[in-house]
Amino acid sequence: MLKTNPNDALISYFTAPVSSVHKQYLALRLFFVDGCTAEQIADKSGYTASTVYSMIRDFKEKLKNEVDPFFKENKQGRKPTVHKEDIVDTVINLRKKYFSVPDIKTTLDTLGFNLSIYSIEKIITNAGFARLPRRDRQSKIETLSSNESKLSAPITSRFCPDPDTFSSHLAGLLCVLPYVVKYGIDKVINESPYPETREISRISSILSFVALKLSNVKRYSADDVWCMDRGMGLFAGLNVLPKTAWFSSYSSAVTRDMNVSFLKSLQAVWMCNSLLSDTANLDFTAIPYWGDDDSFENNWSGKRNKALASIQAVLAQDPENGILCYGDATVRHDNQGDVILEFLDFYRNSNSTGEQLKYLVFDSKFTTYQNLSVLNAKDIKFITIRRRSKSLVEHIREIDNSKWKKITVKKANGKSRTVTICEEIGCIKDYDGDIRQVYIKNNGRIKPAIIITNDFQISLENLVRKYSRRWLIETEISEQIDFFHLNRNSSGIVVKVDFDLTMTILAHNLYRLFCKDVEGYSHCEAQTIFDKFISAPGQILINDGLISVKLKKKRTLPILLEHMNEHKDLAYPWLSNCNINFSADSTT
Repeated sequence: MLKTNPNDALISYFTAPVSSVHKQYLALRLFFVDGCTAEQIADKSGYTASTVYSMIRDFKEKLKNEVDPFFKENKQGRKPTVHKEDIVDTVINLRKKYFSVPDIKTTLDTLGFNLSIYSIEKIITNAGFARLPRRDRQSKIETLSSNESKLSAPITSRFCPDPDTFSSHLAGLLCVLPYVVKYGIDKVINESPYPETREISRISSILSFVALKLSNVKRYSADDVWCMDRGMGLFAGLNVLPKTAWFSSYSSAVTRDMNVSFLKSLQAVWMCNSLLSDTANLDFTAIPYWGDDDSFENNWSGKRNKALASIQAVLAQDPENGILCYGDATVRHDNQGDVILEFLDFYRNSNSTGEQLKYLVFDSKFTTYQNLSVLNAKDIKFITIRRRSKSLVEHIREIDNSKWKKITVKKANGKSRTVTICEEIGCIKDYDGDIRQVYIKNNGRIKPAIIITNDFQISLENLVRKYSRRWLIETEISEQIDFFHLNRNSSGIVVKVDFDLTMTILAHNLYRLFCKDVEGYSHCEAQTIFDKFISAPGQILINDGLISVKLKKKRTLPILLEHMNEHKDLAYPWLSNCNINFSADSTT
């Protein structure tokens, strides 16, 4: 009778690894020692070839920086201990600055003090502190930002998959990461011409900006609010986000060509995933400048209802999914009329066929009538408003009542509205050919609206509805200003406006992709999505190639967990190909 070899069970440790870090080690060994190709390793290990190449690249970079990703040398002697008095003093000092218990817990984790919430509460109670009054999140941020004494956050370094546990105010921010991988945005960032440093890679650099945008941080100068949160650092593949000086210096190395190249690559992603329809809404927005420099032109600001020194920016939005596909903050008065042609070139250069775009919808002062002729010659349908002249208004008043008719226009919420319209075929100065004019009364304005288009086939109902949806981009612009703080460029971080606009577009689209998949919330604005899902504290545990995010209980958590369960098998290259698992914490 043959005896079973007692080592058979141990052999599986080397032949069938379970840990993702163990799998990576064996895959790299096959490449460097056994001479296997990336495709062969992918077949054996279950990776894709591109993942194998990413692992090889990251492995070489870590060795260059003298970082061993797999083996850590054990140091002799006792582990360094932290004196209890130091922890108590730190907790008391933080409480004197009106830090809440979660604030103190997050800060202590960043400083390397592993202390439970119960222990922190006990120290505070024994020191005689009363409970803090209930405050909303913005009040907390303003209170923390007003402190003159700043805590010194750790030096930013790359993510290390060693076992670790820490707290985060914005653990829910990690719920956006699956969309970075799902739509290949991480690959677009890695292939972009944006700069990188030896310590902070290209993707970590860009995601650091995006993390601030997504987290609704409106006061960039408050380092101790976001530089101490390791959850925000984990989002970008770092221990903590860089300091304000780094953001300014990085932005100074970015050019307009880099932003255009990046937006073109993102445009290809949106096209490949059928996120863009045949229509694009375009509009200008003024980003105010509050200094004394005379080089800035005066532009009309709808938010403040006056003209002021500002930077003129343009945005292009898809009305179906709310995706922003283009932005430019380099517009001047002498070239703003040609912006529409620049967008058309951008769209067609980033789309090999260029056939999907059929309609451009914009305001009356967005471009010139001469450029409308150019669009017509390029077989692009446009829908815009004609400027009202005194003679034209008189002409509309003289139209016989029998020529007017009422139509019902459906709205996005399933309701409808009845308006009175009249249609004529006419011509306008500086435009070659006939044009379709639609006059609208009973639209809530004293004077009638005049829609002009070169599309003679579209029904009146669809024409009016298509133009009315242009107002969605005005809502999106308002959202950029309020939530993504687009006009807060006078903060502690000096960031190039065009680069800031590009990062705003990326952050906005990530929110659109997120809420698109959450049933019942696809219509919500970024602030609502942030309040209900992203603004969620929690515990983060890193162990054995898995990042476990335990979110605090809240009303919308079951919906979020059910949704995030669909992405549990995704690997994140800038996080050492770890998986992220979301679950509910046992405490509120």
